[in-house]
Amino acid sequence: MAKLVYGCGLRINECLGLRIKDIDLEQCILMVRSGKGDKDRRTVLPESLKDVLQAHIASIRALHDEDRKNGVPGVALPGALERKYPKAGSEWGWFWLFPGKELSVDPRSQVVRRHHVHPVGLQKAFKSAVTAAQVTRQASVHTLRHSFATHLLERGYDIRTIQELLGHSNLQTTMVYTHVAKKNILGVLSPLDSYDVHCRAMMGGAMPLT
Repeated sequence: MAKLVYGCGLRINECLGLRIKDIDLEQCILMVRSGKGDKDRRTVLPESLKDVLQAHIASIRALHDEDRKNGVPGVALPGALERKYPKAGSEWGWFWLFPGKELSVDPRSQVVRRHHVHPVGLQKAFKSAVTAAQVTRQASVHTLRHSFATHLLERGYDIRTIQELLGHSNLQTTMVYTHVAKKNILGVLSPLDSYDVHCRAMMGGAMPLT
């Protein structure tokens, strides 16, 4: 989940609310449904996550099939879809990408069904990882989304493209990251750096200063 938040620029609830049908492994595209402002958008899906996502999806198929076998009501659907297509929540494509281990009561309908994992679980795991890595600066799961935007900007991607990937309705919100991105903001590699890289490659290791 943390890798998806960083690799796709997701908000935590957008990550937790992902469905099986939102993942396009072939084209490496992730669909965010009913994001902030109730808008849908597409964002990039990291190539490096394809294999682990395939394995994860295969592992939760058994949970979906078990729910159907036991007559568990289908998962909740966004917006008015549940009223329009009452049986769609039982379909595999609408199943949660990160389903909870236990059934719970839907607070809106009072139906006992399977919900996605609770955000607290991811937040606690991330906090433990930050502590274990001895990171002294304040960091949360949302920091990963900020890092996604900042790192794309540092690599020279267009601010409008980053705005679309993040789902910002206002460009000024995205422009905030221009003040954060400070790594090589000129986009130029010093000839000394390029010379050192070439020499290291030729010598097969570190090169002492002379």
